[in-house]
Amino acid sequence: MKRIAIVGCGGMGGGHAIAIGSGSGNAVWGADTSADQDPNICLDYEKDTDISKKLELAGVYDIDESRMDWARERGFHTFSSYEEILSDPKVDIVLIATPNHLHKDMSIQAMEAGKHVLCEKPVMMNSKDMKDVMEVSARTGKIFYPRQNRRWDKDYRIVKKIFEEKQLGNVFRIESRVHGSRGIPGDWRSKKQYGGGMMLDWGVHLLDRLLAMISEPVDHIYCKLLHVTNDQVDDGFTIYLSFKSGLDVVVEVGTCNFIALPLWYVAGDQGSAVIYDWMCRGEMKCLTSWEDKDAKPILAGAGLTKTMAPRNDQSLISQPLPEVVFDNNELYSNLVDTIEGNAKQIVTQEHALRVLELMEAAVESSETGKVIYV
Repeated sequence: MKRIAIVGCGGMGGGHAIAIGSGSGNAVWGADTSADQDPNICLDYEKDTDISKKLELAGVYDIDESRMDWARERGFHTFSSYEEILSDPKVDIVLIATPNHLHKDMSIQAMEAGKHVLCEKPVMMNSKDMKDVMEVSARTGKIFYPRQNRRWDKDYRIVKKIFEEKQLGNVFRIESRVHGSRGIPGDWRSKKQYGGGMMLDWGVHLLDRLLAMISEPVDHIYCKLLHVTNDQVDDGFTIYLSFKSGLDVVVEVGTCNFIALPLWYVAGDQGSAVIYDWMCRGEMKCLTSWEDKDAKPILAGAGLTKTMAPRNDQSLISQPLPEVVFDNNELYSNLVDTIEGNAKQIVTQEHALRVLELMEAAVESSETGKVIYV
């Protein structure tokens, strides 16, 4: 059993407190993490580790007294300062859920104090800071674990299964996007000095998942950052990634999209798949044979086309998306198992560094208007 203290008890930190404090992990994520959130929202997964056997919530700390009151109302222990957390010999792990610009110093302080660290994404503001933290982790022997948790999203798990099992044949294009319509958040996430912007907020998630799924190297990248509602930080972006094999990937985040495009579109030489939303509504269309004779010209606009004529159900079969079962609390569990030497770290420091370096290449591409070879 490891005892974990949380520093930063806003939306994310509060979610961690409820998840760990209940012993049910992410199965209760979304329930009552902030005053304005629907208390009936609750995610349901088929398989979840009972993390109460591995993690115990030691307490929380936040500079906002109202969040401390929130924690006390729920029966959580509260620390009087970050220094109190670091000096407590009963605290094994510090979970850092503060604004992004504080991650580096707080992570280093924790490891220097003999604590392991679970750090919210983006773990660092840039790759140089990440290398500094990696050096401290190596020197102190303390685990630094990036919480890049959207590898456990069901929509991603479905796409990963389709891709790895070649259910669409050889995949040549993947589109991964998140669209919203409320603009960039008005809190610290809208300020550059605090590490705001959608690249650091959502880009890290989408790139992390793709790099975990696609094992081959990236060849080059082109990016356009958007500033529709915010001049200081990006409120969206489009990234074009090309991998060494020729696989092309589009990664897109938008906060001013009033009609959202699908979360995923995957195209292979034997079929296509689409996932429309986080409810995982979607489908696959799988080819039975290229040797078909069913193409008949159709009227398309002002002209005829045979090339774009739709297939019939004799050569193209509709299939539901595959089922996936996974442990949504695996990250928490793996953190403890890694500390105890019983498992390898799933989200590694090296992988987090690679994601940061790729985001930096994306920003460079947008600023210069050039393709960046990685």
